[in-house]
Formats: sequence, C-alpha cells, structure tokens
Amino acid sequence: MSTRPILRWTLPVLLALLAHPASRIEAQTAAGQSPVVHLTAEQDRQRMMDLLHITSLRRGRDGRAPAGSPNAANYDEAKANPFPTLPDPLVLNDGKRVTTAKVWWSVRRPQLVELFDREIYGRMPSHTPKVTWEVTATKQGTNDGVPIITKSLVGHVDNSSYPLVKVDIQLELTTPANAKGPVPVMLEFGFIGPRPVIPGRPAPPPPPPGPTWQQQVLDKGWGYATLVPASVQADNGDGLTEGIIGLCNKGQPRKLDDWGALRAWGWGASRALDYFETDKTVDAKQVGIEGHSRYGKAALVTMADDRRFAIGYISSSGEGGAKLNRRDWGEVVENVAGTSEYHWMAGNFLKYAGPLNWNDLPVDAHELIALCAPRPVFISGGSLAQGDGWVDAKGMFMAAAAAGPVYRLLGKKDLGTTEFPPMETPLIDGDISFRQHSGGHTPLPNWPTFLTFASRYLHAPAS
Repeated sequence: MSTRPILRWTLPVLLALLAHPASRIEAQTAAGQSPVVHLTAEQDRQRMMDLLHITSLRRGRDGRAPAGSPNAANYDEAKANPFPTLPDPLVLNDGKRVTTAKVWWSVRRPQLVELFDREIYGRMPSHTPKVTWEVTATKQGTNDGVPIITKSLVGHVDNSSYPLVKVDIQLELTTPANAKGPVPVMLEFGFIGPRPVIPGRPAPPPPPPGPTWQQQVLDKGWGYATLVPASVQADNGDGLTEGIIGLCNKGQPRKLDDWGALRAWGWGASRALDYFETDKTVDAKQVGIEGHSRYGKAALVTMADDRRFAIGYISSSGEGGAKLNRRDWGEVVENVAGTSEYHWMAGNFLKYAGPLNWNDLPVDAHELIALCAPRPVFISGGSLAQGDGWVDAKGMFMAAAAAGPVYRLLGKKDLGTTEFPPMETPLIDGDISFRQHSGGHTPLPNWPTFLTFASRYLHAPAS
C-alpha cells in the first residue's frame, strides 16, 4: 500500500486551479496536509471577483496623469465631495440614536466592528496560533549620547497545525539604559536596519538634519520599538496563502470576509504588545503605535482593534486609512481594490469598486477613528505641493472631525473645529488631534508636534 499523503482539495481551490492553469502547487506536503496553493495576485483577485460574481472593476486613479486626462486623480476641491453625507456613528442599525456610553459599548460599537470586519478589513480568526518570543541578541550602546539597551527578538508562531507555513515575527526594542523603572514605548511599523531599496521604486530620501524620531522619543525618557510587517504577512496578493493569513487558512485561498494584510499586521503588533507585557523595562499600559502610509493604515486598524494601545500616531494613511472613502481626492477606493493593494482588505471590499459605489459603503473612516475612542489619536499628513496630495489631508481632517461626537459621548474632547486649518496649524488641545505639515510623504516633520500631544498621556518614570 502506498504511504504517499492524500491531497484533500476544496471545491473553490480546484475551481481556482482549473481557471488559472499557471498556478503552481507546493511540491512538499506533510502527511495528511493539503499543499500550499500559490496564485498570483492577478489570479487571486480574479478568484475573489468570481466569488462575488463581478465581471469587471472600475479603474483606479492615476496620480501622475495631467488634470483632465482619463482617470487622472482629482485635486480640485470643488469636485472632491460627491457624497457629502456620512453615515452617523451614533445611529444604531434600527435607526435609534445612541445617547449613552453604555449603549455605545454594548450595541453600537459591536455593530460597527462587524461592518468593518465583514466589508472592509476582513475578520481576524477567532483562534490564532500562539507566539513564543525569543530574545536573540541584547546590545548596549548609545543613541545621540543617551545610553540604551537594544533587544532583537523573534516571535515564533506555532505552526504545528500546518507545518508547511512558517512565520517568525521580527521585532526590535530599545529602552533607556538608565531608566528608573518601566518606560513608555512607541512601536513603529517599519524596517530594522537600513530601509531596503525596492526595484522599480526610487530610493528613500536621506533623513533631514536634526534629531531622529527615536532620539526625540529618548529625550522624553521613553523607549522605541520596530516591528517588521512583512515578517507577519507579505505585502502582496501572491503571499496570501502564506504568512499568518496562510497559516490560519492552512495554505488555502481566502474566503470573502477573511482578514487582509492590514489587519494581519495589526495582529502582529498586538503580539508584540503581548511581549511588552512580560518585559520589565516596558510600561505596557503606555505603549503607542505609529505607522506611515500603508503602515499608517495598519496603525489605525491596530488602534481600533486592540484597546490596550494607549495612543496612535497615524501618518499619511490616506485611502483605506483615515481618509474618507466618499472623498474624490487623490487615491480612491478603486486604487485600493487594484491588484497591487487589494490584499490589504477583505475580498468583499472589491464590491465597492464594481457594481456598488463609495456611497454604498456601510461605514467610513470617521467611524474607524471613532473605534479608537476614548484613547488619543494624532492624524498627520503632508502637503500637495511637496507630493503628499495623494493621501488627502483634508479628507483625513474631515474624518477626524466627524469622529468627534463619539469622543464627546465618552467624555473626551474633539478637534475643536470642523474648519480645515491652515498649513502647519496644530490642533492638539483635544483627544483627537491633527496637523498638516508642509513637507512631503513623510512622518518626520510632525514628530515634535505628536510628542507634545502625547506627553499629556505618556509619562516616563521620575529620574
């Protein structure tokens, strides 16, 4: 009798493979395990469209096309608000108004979470694998003259349920060596070591003169940490059957409401916070999350999902982040539904770039910000003139302002205005804050303003 493993295929996978003969199948299999199914991003996105019975999607906007040309991104404020009416975060599904914090926590907030889970970012599995953290190196050094201790860590994700997919989360933690007790920590989605150069993209610009964000954090007596998102989940559609999403799905393609990469990266940040709760150098109740661009989207999703994070710095997050989906400015829903970005979201999100429109979305970005309440959030963006118009600073401001009623209901302060402020005007007196800097697509110019805001909430031990 043959001892070769039996391959068990689900009907959707078989249909996908038949429809896309170019797909390759992992050769090695563990006994009794189905192999990892590999589809290209194009094939996987088409599979989602087939499941949704969608034959075509609208094209995304071209940010480099001249104004007036087909599919050029809009930067005309007169055309930016085709759907000015936003869903009310304080109206229940049955039309009744939320008037108490109790109803918000027990009824309305769960309703919004369900809509974001099903339609936008996908559902995190009810059970995810355990992560065992290993400190692989501990180094003493200095940063701008401040003595520091840096720990390199790997989070080994239990893959005993499906050994064909391996996930090791990369994390680095730095704390002041002379701290008199546990310190607040800012956790960034980013890169450990020099930022890699991606083929086909320009190299990142050199940092501006002056202290780095890490040095500014150390000056407060806080620590800093970096989580590598790609070590949790690849930033492409080709990798959706590997990483933590693939591990939980045992190498099979996603269902329409399965989580996308943004939520997976947030899961990784939560596992880092699990570790911080065991590290005596970290005050785990004073951990903030920061991310820029696509990682700004992930940072906002993380804040909404995990109420243990104390504060969020959400930089240039744009469409799929803090920007209103109903705004026609820069990047729009159709871009995020495109082949290079759809993997950030649930498969169901594709509907809103096809048979449905932006106004059909049951929720918008202001309600994602509201899910962070009552904790403080700082919304940041750069200027159109310097190349950050794509993320729509005004659309992010409008979302922050529209989250205000939820913050007020919970006894906190909103932005204090609904009028878009002049460039480089800090709105940091409330628990939602905003500033548009005059630089480009970078978080660096707003770090000093964020730290001024955050110092109201995070406090280092007395020296």
